Amino acid sequence: MTMRQLGLSIYPDHSNFEDDKHYLELGHKYGFSRIFMSMLEVQGSVEETKAKYQKIVDVGNDLGYQTIIDVSPRIFDQLGISYSDLKFFADLHVAGIRLDQGFDGATEAMLSYNKYGLIIELNMSNNVDYLNNIISYQANESFIYGCHNFYPQVGTALPYDFFMECSKRFRDFGIHTAAFVASQVGNMGPWNVNDGLPTMEVDRRLPVDVQAKHLFATNMIDDVIIGNAYASEEELEALSKLNRYQVQFHIDFVDDVNDIEKTVVLDNQHFRRGDMNTLVIRSTMPRVYYKEVPNAPHDNTHEFQRGDIVVGNDDFGIYKNELQLVLEPHSDTRKNKVGSISADELILLDFIKPWSKFKFLD
Repeated sequence: MTMRQLGLSIYPDHSNFEDDKHYLELGHKYGFSRIFMSMLEVQGSVEETKAKYQKIVDVGNDLGYQTIIDVSPRIFDQLGISYSDLKFFADLHVAGIRLDQGFDGATEAMLSYNKYGLIIELNMSNNVDYLNNIISYQANESFIYGCHNFYPQVGTALPYDFFMECSKRFRDFGIHTAAFVASQVGNMGPWNVNDGLPTMEVDRRLPVDVQAKHLFATNMIDDVIIGNAYASEEELEALSKLNRYQVQFHIDFVDDVNDIEKTVVLDNQHFRRGDMNTLVIRSTMPRVYYKEVPNAPHDNTHEFQRGDIVVGNDDFGIYKNELQLVLEPHSDTRKNKVGSISADELILLDFIKPWSKFKFLD
């Protein structure tokens, strides 16, 4: 798997250069390194189009971004571009082109050998044998990427199971992949409907960093791109802080949490025991590290709920200071509730498999 990146989207035919430039500079500040640029709705002459896009691509290149531009067969026709010569796109200084619509497999395979070394990115949001067909034509696999669609209309994005089926086709070939999350403040996309631009419907109204955690947790996606522009600085900052390689839950501590419990939660690399159960996710090493440290019982008469974090207290014998993440409601006075994860992040619990690594952030 390649290094995971964060990306922004810009829409030069719906925006102005200065606003886009500011957005890219802000993204650079927070470690973003990829640009999705839409060219599905070009207006103006070939030369005007080339000048407009090249100008903002060059800004991105100077800041260290990799830009892939989204194109359709209609744009090839409109701008008089031949599939046998991608010079128009090379002149824009982009890293690659995303084919919003597919061809016959042989065409995509041939495009992957273009003399400019442009990446050919494929639409991932179809569960058909499209990729295998392209690969069977001996495509230049190092230059083949995949990127899901986004869905501006509420209710029309991909369901989770279908997303996974589509993505697995690309992951099985080791193809570099990308998908979209939705800013909760951005109101710009390629069309005049914008209910957010996520790949998966379940993500649409979640905080943008939780959406990204969800995509990364599937282990199917290398790059997470904010589909709509412009995301807020707060959203960019939140994304910059997330762990791209393991689930990191935000914890809201209870008022009577003590020092050893905070240490157990925050200062350890947690992993789920390999011999899993359905009641709790067990992180057992803290009980070894802190077996000599006292941990008095809290008032534990309430029932623990899914998403609660509990730590064994002095009454729990060998299990004192073991951390557990609750999956099913239950009560046990030998465990202290120390906090809980947010309701938005409950969706991530299903990705903590046997031996999965995870952390907490206050």
